[in-house]
Amino acid sequence: MTPSQNPDEEPKAKKIPYHFGEKLRQAREHRGYTLKVVAQRAGVSESLVSQIERNHVSPAIDTLLALADVLDINLEYLFEEYRKERPVHIIRGESRASVKEDEVIYEELARPGAPSGENSTESYIIKIPAGSHTHHGSFGHIGREIGLILKGRAKFTYAGTEYFLSEGDSVSFSSGSPHVLENDGDTTMEAVWFVTPAERFAK
Repeated sequence: MTPSQNPDEEPKAKKIPYHFGEKLRQAREHRGYTLKVVAQRAGVSESLVSQIERNHVSPAIDTLLALADVLDINLEYLFEEYRKERPVHIIRGESRASVKEDEVIYEELARPGAPSGENSTESYIIKIPAGSHTHHGSFGHIGREIGLILKGRAKFTYAGTEYFLSEGDSVSFSSGSPHVLENDGDTTMEAVWFVTPAERFAK
């Protein structure tokens, strides 16, 4: 260590391979934390946090884990641009990511194929109990969707018009108008659904 080097600061690398400083800064500001607060909670210097946010240094993994923990963010979010694309990506049935919207369950079939933009796509199995319906598209959003009813009966309301769907029926539409999928039967209704561009509804 040189005489002028702070013991908890990390040396500048010749090349910074991962530029996630902006994400860390945005997460910090979103939570209303100062550099000092984050540094104290992560156990590092305020100067180091500032340098990491400006992509001047590449932090050690323990430092990155500490910062992610303080800011309550996932490492996958930080490294999503650097994810290697593999020819085959398998998600086991018992390992699907899912999100619940009241009683409706969205089970993710595949992660979006592109980080962002018009070519990204996400897909789900949607499970809707009797008497329930989706809320996510109630006000419309950018993109297009395709759905296929796997089990049960559904009422699909699009821009005020109702359509009734049974097992094997499919529907495609622009997502810009309000749309709601409702269980029209007495048992849980299941559908497979594709959305592009990806909204990353299941985080």
